Amino acid sequence: MSQQARAQDSDDQEGNPLVARAAIIAVAMVFGLTYSLAAALIALDLAEKGLSEAVIGANAAMHAVGVLAMAFLLPRIAAFFGLRRSVIGALLISGALLCLFPLLPFLWLWFVLRVLLGAASEALFVLSETWLNAVSSEATRARTMAAYTAALSVGFALGPLILSFVGSDGFAPYGVGAALAAGAAVFIISPSIRAVAFEKPAHANPVRYMRLAPIAMVATALNAAVETAGLTFLTLYAMSLGWPETEATQLMACMMFGAIVLQLPIGWLGDRLPREKFIVALAALSALGALAWPWALASQWATYALLFVWGGLFVGIYTMMLAIVGSRFSGSDIVGIYAGMGLFWGAGALLGPSLAGAAMQVSTHGLVFFVALACAAFALCAALVGGRPTPAAQIRPAP
Repeated sequence: MSQQARAQDSDDQEGNPLVARAAIIAVAMVFGLTYSLAAALIALDLAEKGLSEAVIGANAAMHAVGVLAMAFLLPRIAAFFGLRRSVIGALLISGALLCLFPLLPFLWLWFVLRVLLGAASEALFVLSETWLNAVSSEATRARTMAAYTAALSVGFALGPLILSFVGSDGFAPYGVGAALAAGAAVFIISPSIRAVAFEKPAHANPVRYMRLAPIAMVATALNAAVETAGLTFLTLYAMSLGWPETEATQLMACMMFGAIVLQLPIGWLGDRLPREKFIVALAALSALGALAWPWALASQWATYALLFVWGGLFVGIYTMMLAIVGSRFSGSDIVGIYAGMGLFWGAGALLGPSLAGAAMQVSTHGLVFFVALACAAFALCAALVGGRPTPAAQIRPAP
């Protein structure tokens, strides 16, 4: 079976890499859209059933359980089934699971479905990043990954927007999510989409992959921690400084818009500058920009301008890290590294709001101090560790 998968993917390598990149980026947008739609929809559905916030939170945590389980299995799954089959399977399984939520009335089954949905989502997220890096040239890798993260952000923004039009009642919103997942699979089925083959990994322990790329792990945790802390507390922080609730809720949208628009110019710079130094500069500028939040929030236009630029710079850290990992590693190693990054994403998402909330109890500007300190600490770590050479056996030859 694994030999057949490798043979099929090997034959597909003759496809058009430009078409492959476009299709994978489109899949990333659909993934972000269905992920954000499902997260909001399931929470709303459980709330409408009269369940407590504790139960809703526990159900959401099952997603992380699925991510954790898949991190240990994914390198071998990709090698056994092949990259194309694994991505198509993850898309179709995600669609099927979404359809099952409104059809199964028992609450405990929703916890099982959420674990499986988390595993499928993690597989799709990791394998799409892996595939895109494999079909990208070194000269344009940063721009390609910038387009990927921008598309992902667009998808995250569109999910709740679509839900606001479709509503949260009945089967319809789940059916929309399932249809989008199935539609994304159509992009990947085409033989013109270039796939790549992966050999069976020599190591199954995710700790090994974390040691191979420690800064990539920390960058992922930083991204998740600051993003979730901002989603949770930025509106409250602005309101504590006198902003009306309606305008304060728009600040995250402004930041996300900057993250989308500025990724392509950041990717262009990433293809022309030393990426290890560039990522340190992005983190340092993010730390300084966060410290300017209290000053900027005194002026509406200064706030919008700062958050727009800051959102682009901060998300650029993750974009550059994807490009660096893609240029240094290949094959099953890169799948293992991305799976390890998924674990750190979950850890960051868990710790970020907790630490930011504790900081805000100590100081009105606790969110600012948390974000600035996190970005500065990463900049220091990246400056000290990021320049160390990767073991020769793991470095990908230049295309």
